[in-house]
Amino acid sequence: MAAENKFFESYKKALTTAASVAASMMLARTVVNEVIPYELRDYIFSRFDCLRSRLSSEHTIVIDQAEGYASNLVFDAARTYLSTRINRSMRSLRVSMVEEGKNMVVSLEPGEEMIDVYQDIEFKWQLISQQVDRSSSHINNRFSGSATETKSFVVSFHQKHKDKILHSYLPFILEQAKAIREQDRTLQLHMNEEDGWCPINLHHPSTFDTLAMDPKLKAAVMEDLARFVKRKDYYSRIGKAWKRGYLLYGPPGTGKSSLIAAMANYLKFDIYDLELAEVNWNTTLRRLLVGMPNRSILVVEDIDCSVNLQKRDERESDATSPSTSNDDKITLSGLLNFIDGLWSTSGEERIIVLTTNYKDRLDPALLRPGRMDMHIHMGYCGPHAFRVLASNYHAIDEHSLFADIEGLIREVEVTPAEVAEQLMRSDDADTALEGLLEYLRAKTMEAEA
Repeated sequence: MAAENKFFESYKKALTTAASVAASMMLARTVVNEVIPYELRDYIFSRFDCLRSRLSSEHTIVIDQAEGYASNLVFDAARTYLSTRINRSMRSLRVSMVEEGKNMVVSLEPGEEMIDVYQDIEFKWQLISQQVDRSSSHINNRFSGSATETKSFVVSFHQKHKDKILHSYLPFILEQAKAIREQDRTLQLHMNEEDGWCPINLHHPSTFDTLAMDPKLKAAVMEDLARFVKRKDYYSRIGKAWKRGYLLYGPPGTGKSSLIAAMANYLKFDIYDLELAEVNWNTTLRRLLVGMPNRSILVVEDIDCSVNLQKRDERESDATSPSTSNDDKITLSGLLNFIDGLWSTSGEERIIVLTTNYKDRLDPALLRPGRMDMHIHMGYCGPHAFRVLASNYHAIDEHSLFADIEGLIREVEVTPAEVAEQLMRSDDADTALEGLLEYLRAKTMEAEA
């Protein structure tokens, strides 16, 4: 009985002490909040957190999704790499499939954690997502009037492994992610929206084998592309940006877009289709360029009519006018700097393709070497191009009507698109070729008339 009384007395005393401590802490907190300014409180707490982190053996590295206007390649690589390391027993995962027939992509759900082991060292990964109101702050040097989601990976590890993660683990992740992407590569077509790019999967089947094009010209383009991608050291040695410009010109329907798709499929480069009519300012143009990754193709189709570019001499005359207020409006000079100036050096291994139906309408400054290095004339359909189309659409390499068709093709101007349209009108090769022959005869009569 005496022992029980002693226990209750001790328990009562402990409760009294705990209540006293709690009351003292609440009083102290009230005094601190009322007496010490919040700026000083934040400083004290921040210094306390700094001291605590120094005493802790755990270190962290934050990998943001973007740096400025450019995507963070380390973040993209980590996302790709971790998708192959995720344990399906984890409580919360995100699953997506953007293309039918492809494997499902499993990724971390924001707030979820996972452990990855590299050389017997444990690294803890966590995906952090935040909704930030851009109307009151700048995020990644951008300003906008709406809320946006920012994501970051936080990787935690013992402080003694700091050199290991920086010099071995993260480079290993970059290499692994590159191999994973190459193994299941899906090309993408990007279109510009405001100052960013919106991607969709590119399924264009055009290749150099199926391209209806002069064989010598086709071989020259393929050889030029193959040489370009192997010349990183060469461009560095001569002090030039590692890029190559191609001008595709010729009548509509001669295969300019198909050639671009064939180039992308040949090099395994994504396409960035720049709609100049949607770009109002030179600064927006520069942001789009910075947002493009390496190993990509920038395309500006129908550049002669896509936007009314203000020429340099016109802009200089406008600059003397007191009514001019659009100093940063998109100009020819801005476009040239985008293609060949300082801003063109923001990436490597890039292809720039301009297309036009009327080469003579372009400013000569666009056409000089160093900007458009190779001019490719996409002409009317010839006998070889016709045979390629016949093989593509009907799997035939020879036919009794080939001689008559090729004779007319040499005499009349007909585009590969027109020939393809006639060949598609029937699944029967004889019927399709007879229809094409009649079509060519009609065009010959029109030309003579």
